[in-house]
Amino acid sequence: MTNVLRKPWIWSFVAAFGVWLTTILFTGGESTVGVTQAALTFAAFSVIVGLGQMFVITLGPGNVDLSIPATMTLAGTVALKTMETNDSLIVAGILVALAIGVCIGLVNFALIKLLRIPPIIATLSSSFLIQSTAIWYNRGLRIKPPATLTQFAIGSTAGIPNVAIVALLISMGMWILLEKGIFGRRVAAIGQNMWAARLAGVPVDGTRLATYVLCATLASLAGLVLSCFSGGAALNMGAEYLLTSIAVVVIGGTAVAGGFANVPGIWGGALFLFLVVSMLNTYGASAGLRMLLTGVIIIAVIIAASRKPAR
Repeated sequence: MTNVLRKPWIWSFVAAFGVWLTTILFTGGESTVGVTQAALTFAAFSVIVGLGQMFVITLGPGNVDLSIPATMTLAGTVALKTMETNDSLIVAGILVALAIGVCIGLVNFALIKLLRIPPIIATLSSSFLIQSTAIWYNRGLRIKPPATLTQFAIGSTAGIPNVAIVALLISMGMWILLEKGIFGRRVAAIGQNMWAARLAGVPVDGTRLATYVLCATLASLAGLVLSCFSGGAALNMGAEYLLTSIAVVVIGGTAVAGGFANVPGIWGGALFLFLVVSMLNTYGASAGLRMLLTGVIIIAVIIAASRKPAR
C-alpha cells in the first residue's frame, strides 16, 4: 500500500472516487449507474486530448499545445462535410480527420523550430488560423454525421460506453508507446535535459516533431468522435478542452517541468474533473460557486500529488 500511495497518479483516482461516492450517497444510490456511465462517457473526450497534451508537456518547460480546441473543430467539421451523412464515406472522413491532425502538427512545429517562436505563442497563433479556417469552411452550419457513427458514439457495449472503449484502447496504445517504446523514452529524456539527450544521440527535433503531430492527431480524432456524439460539428465544440487538456495532465501526476508522464493519471484526472462538476450540479451550486470550489479542489489534489515521500 505504501508503494501504491507513492505513485503520483493515485491521488487523482482517490479524489475521483471520493467525489463519486459523495454524489452517490447524496442521491441515495439511485443514480449510481447513470453517473458512472456519464463519467466514463464525458471523461473519454478529455482522456483522448489529454494523452496528446501529456506527451507535449513531457517535452519540458514551455511546451504546451493551445491549438487543441481549434484542431478539434476543424477536423470534426471537415470530416463530417466529407462524409455528408453517407455511411460509405466513413473511412474517408476518418482519414481526412487524421490527415488534418498531421498537417496541423507539422505547422505547429514549423512555427516553433523554423521561426523560433515559443510553443505557447506558436500554438496559440496557429489556433486562430485554424479556427478561422473552420469558420470559413463551416459557414455557420451544423453538419450532421452519418447515422452509423452517431449510433456508435452514443451506444455502449456490455454496459460500457463505446467512446470510453475507444479512449481505453487509445490509452493502452499510448501506454505501450510511453513505457515500452523508444519514442516514449526519447520524449522523457528530452524533458529531463534536452542538451544531454542531444549529446546522447537522441533525435531531438524529430522526436519533438512527432510529439506535436501526435498531439494534433489525437485532438482531431477527439473532435470527430465528439461531433458524432453530439449530433454534429459546431464551431465552439472544442472550447472547454483548452484548459481541460492541461488540467487532466497536471492532476494526473505528469510533471509540469517535463521528463515524467503517466497514462493512468489522465483517466483519474478526467474522471475527477467531470465528477466534481456533476457533484456540484447535484447540490444545486451556482456557476460561480462551482468554479470556485472546482479550483480549490484541483489545487488540493495537485498539492497532495506533488508531496515528496519522507526519507
